[in-house]
Amino acid sequence: MADTTVAGAERREIPKDYLPGLRENWRSDLVSGFILFLLAVPLSLGIALASGVPPFAGIITAIVGGMIVSLTSGSHVTINGPAAGLIVIVLGAVEGLGEGNAEAGYRLALAVGVVAGALQIIGGLLRAGKVTSFFPLSVVHGMLAGIGVIIISRQIHVALGVPGVGGHGLHPITEIPHSIGELDPQVALIGLVSILIMIFWPKLKTAAKFMPAALVAAAAGVALGAAFGLEESFLIDLPESFSAGFTTPDFSRILEVESFRWIIAFLFVASLESLLTASAVDKLDPWKRRSNMNRELLGKGSGNMLSCMIGGLPMIAEVVRSTANILNGARTRWSNFFHGAFILVFVAALPGVLEMIPLAALAGILVVVGWKLFNPPQFVEAWRIGRDEFLFMFVTIAIVVSRDLLEGVIAGIIVGLVVALVRGTRLGNLFRPAVEVSEDSATGEVVVRFRRKLGFTNFVGVRSKLDELPQGKTVVLDFSDVERVDHTVVERLHDFEPEYEREGGRVIRRGIDHLESATAHPLSALIRRREAPSTTI
Repeated sequence: MADTTVAGAERREIPKDYLPGLRENWRSDLVSGFILFLLAVPLSLGIALASGVPPFAGIITAIVGGMIVSLTSGSHVTINGPAAGLIVIVLGAVEGLGEGNAEAGYRLALAVGVVAGALQIIGGLLRAGKVTSFFPLSVVHGMLAGIGVIIISRQIHVALGVPGVGGHGLHPITEIPHSIGELDPQVALIGLVSILIMIFWPKLKTAAKFMPAALVAAAAGVALGAAFGLEESFLIDLPESFSAGFTTPDFSRILEVESFRWIIAFLFVASLESLLTASAVDKLDPWKRRSNMNRELLGKGSGNMLSCMIGGLPMIAEVVRSTANILNGARTRWSNFFHGAFILVFVAALPGVLEMIPLAALAGILVVVGWKLFNPPQFVEAWRIGRDEFLFMFVTIAIVVSRDLLEGVIAGIIVGLVVALVRGTRLGNLFRPAVEVSEDSATGEVVVRFRRKLGFTNFVGVRSKLDELPQGKTVVLDFSDVERVDHTVVERLHDFEPEYEREGGRVIRRGIDHLESATAHPLSALIRRREAPSTTI
């Protein structure tokens, strides 16, 4: 059996996959799956409600993501399901396509999800997983931060007991003072307790490991709701029977421009978040297994088609649940399967329990989730990395919040392109990297020689070259003729090196002495030293 070395730990055998992995690891995966089920149920309900669709849609997504996509995806311990990062897009599609009719908008948005899933499958077949390397990391962080702000600004009203505050742009933010003045004391107390539990419960390490904060917050909400005798309008509303919760999509407007807009948004954000999450989880995996990104697209695409065909939400690989999965001892994809199976059994057997959860409790959970997406320290981090990165992030979040998610991402990329040109990147080098790969017959080293400037705009070509490298070789990354390397490329190359070395190879950097960090941050852009003469060809 193959094995790998875990940094700072003993050599350990890599768990088997699929049926052999089930026989070998079912106990640990079953335990992790059960704990994840406790975490996923309240989050799935809350995400669906925040997305403007029936809460049961979130349950459908979690079940499909767990029981179906777990077996078809290209990752090992990621958890699939509804995620906060897609709330803004689903809500926007429901409101934009429904034009005031939430039920019609829901079914039209399902059709958008089906088509986006089909395009993800095509992307996987075309091996498009590497395309996500194009997006500058600061723009991605700005996009997620903007989504976090929108979630907070929407859910704070529900947590205060003032439902129905909608609108786009800055309106939900400017209405917060009014909602504070009109709050329902009992509902607001439930929302506040939920927020406090989400903040402080994780600090109780042992208890939090076995009882997720989201579950405790929901349970506390149930207890307070029962004590206050909350009206049904403040509680979750589920269908009368399990089968009644399924809904079919409406394709009648799928060829309209508005539908195309949301298809692109679904495709972009769902694919980008899933692949970034899979990459991040690979780093946390004790066995450092590398996900197959093209297969990730295939798995998520098929899952999204199925989920949206029966009334569920689009799904992604979700980072919080995936991290919890690893921390709870999961070893294979079967923990994902078990978490979906537990949700199916629970909802089918005890739906009445879920209908006791106050909406304010779920809103409080999402306020904290939104805050984590916003993540204020990342702005300080961006400033430390470089002013360019801070600018990309600021522009992206400002336009995502005030205008539209896609417009924000496009604006961030355009600013990045302008900055690259101002920094002296030639048009011919803007999207096409100057990189050559050769093998030294004397030493057996594979030399990757970079020239001119390396930036996020041309890194897709660099990544293609790196993915084609033979395994188990000594790879020399030669920067002798490089003038500048932007932050995104610095960080992605920083990630590539341990990835390649885990497969038995070795990576050496050469000819980099003429470059220095733009700031004191270790992952800042690399620029030519002032005293270094130019050797660019």
